[in-house]
Amino acid sequence: MTATADPATGRLIRVLVVDDHPLVRHGLTDLLDASPDMHVVGAVADGDIAAEVAADTLPDVVLMDLSMPRTDGLVATRAVLAAVPDTRVIVLTSFCENERILDALDAGAIGYLLKDTEPADILRAVRDAAAGDAPLSPRAARALLPANRRGSRGSRDALSARETEVLSLVAAGLPNKAVARRLGISEKTVKAHLTRVFSVLGVQDRTSAALWAQRHGVVA
Repeated sequence: MTATADPATGRLIRVLVVDDHPLVRHGLTDLLDASPDMHVVGAVADGDIAAEVAADTLPDVVLMDLSMPRTDGLVATRAVLAAVPDTRVIVLTSFCENERILDALDAGAIGYLLKDTEPADILRAVRDAAAGDAPLSPRAARALLPANRRGSRGSRDALSARETEVLSLVAAGLPNKAVARRLGISEKTVKAHLTRVFSVLGVQDRTSAALWAQRHGVVA
């Protein structure tokens, strides 16, 4: 198939694949290179060289495995984004636990897919990420719903440690950008945490969440 530029960007979407399983790595490379608007600029077997390859190839999107033998996907994601801040990392993994998803978002990943995702959906996710959207596997999205978390609605125990940190800083009057700076995460991740906090607490806005936090002693 002859590669053609993506009409939205005017050029091919450059993709770096990071996965320690040869079958997965080669399968993803074949899938992506067969798409007319994508080009695989690198495929590496471990996170320890992901940042170096990213710096050399300047990918638009990185498909990142989480579990690798030397350097895991969380550390590699941070390193890649430090080397190429404009790239978008999509975690592609077999794990669907709530905390793993939140850890990936905290590391800077823009998306989270499972390895049983249909090929067409992987291609769509790469295009979405390149356009600045945040692709999320339906099962991963369900894992983040308050109904699937421990604790009851409106309970402090239903919040993760990071969500409690975000809430406490919001209650102290910090804007999202300052919260992100304080916690060393992206502003996008702060917004994602707040969305879940609002759902857990049953509130609609920052003011109501801050009042709830003050009443329940959740303060920075």
